[in-house]
Amino acid sequence: MSAVLLVGHGGLDKLEYHDDVPLPVIGPDEVLIRVAAAGINNTDINTRAGWYSKGVNGATNDGGTDGFASSRDDDATWTGTPMSFPRIQGADCCGRIVAVGSAIDPARIGERVVVQNTLRYYANFEPMEAWGFGSECDGAFAQYTKAPSIETHAVDSDWTDVELASIPIAYSTAENMLHRAGVVSGEHVVITGASGGVGSAAVQLAKRRGAIVTAVVGPGKADQVREFGADGVVVRGESLVDRLGSHSVDVVIDVTAGATFTELLEVLRKGGRYAVAGAIAGPIVELDVRTLYLKDLTIFGCTFQDDIVFRNLISYVEKNEIRPLVSRTFPLKDIVEGQEYFLSKVSTGKVVLVVP
Repeated sequence: MSAVLLVGHGGLDKLEYHDDVPLPVIGPDEVLIRVAAAGINNTDINTRAGWYSKGVNGATNDGGTDGFASSRDDDATWTGTPMSFPRIQGADCCGRIVAVGSAIDPARIGERVVVQNTLRYYANFEPMEAWGFGSECDGAFAQYTKAPSIETHAVDSDWTDVELASIPIAYSTAENMLHRAGVVSGEHVVITGASGGVGSAAVQLAKRRGAIVTAVVGPGKADQVREFGADGVVVRGESLVDRLGSHSVDVVIDVTAGATFTELLEVLRKGGRYAVAGAIAGPIVELDVRTLYLKDLTIFGCTFQDDIVFRNLISYVEKNEIRPLVSRTFPLKDIVEGQEYFLSKVSTGKVVLVVP
């Protein structure tokens, strides 16, 4: 089969397109999927570039193209364990089941599916443990992939394959933060990185819950973010405190961290909640602990997902309660160009690879 192999941590040159990769061999509880489309995500960039290593202090884009010289191979994955190379990345998968393991009902063959991006099956369903699809096991940057049947979800929807492939990582990450923070109708929520995949998903999903949303976006993207639901927009670089006031926000949904972290805590009201699942603007932040305890704030670090999060997400898709935001597509063989476009941050929504 054709596939993109990640041959080591580093720059874009570590991505190699091959036409002679063996097909995956499925176990009794697994299914074989003919991939139709696969989204590009920050986690793909972060893993390739080695950004997860504790030796890296900068923003994702600082080394997204060439890698990080300070990265160490022994802790450069999100789990903090060394990666086995070559690895087929790709955490977003939409395709059709073409074969099933001996323990799986053959009636599943032909289903159009998406794969849950945090796989608990391979971690023996231990509490707070999971493998990343496309990280601890091979993913969707290939013509075929395999996954546990229990975490491969059939979808009854008229969305295109490309649209469905925009959902798993971005929308489950966003839904997980909202779920963990317990966002309810009427609450004021600030969402950072709101023009990106996770951020734009969080805007839609927060509005679905009835929240009042203020979106933090890059210059020139305010109108696009308002179109998919934001009630207010703050352009990145503007002072959140000046615009919103201290003690004015119930929940912060953050995927950027970096220099805005201090203001994000400042705008939270007493008893407010801060949920984070990314740090693309930089993982090292300044925290005045007095702000944390004197305002009785709660901080949620969000990676592990309860099973209900992905199941709920599929139901939202099937009921058309959310809508996909695809910026641009590229053929699988042009993954380098696709990642360069992704890193440029020139558009709103997802970048998706189409698999021949």
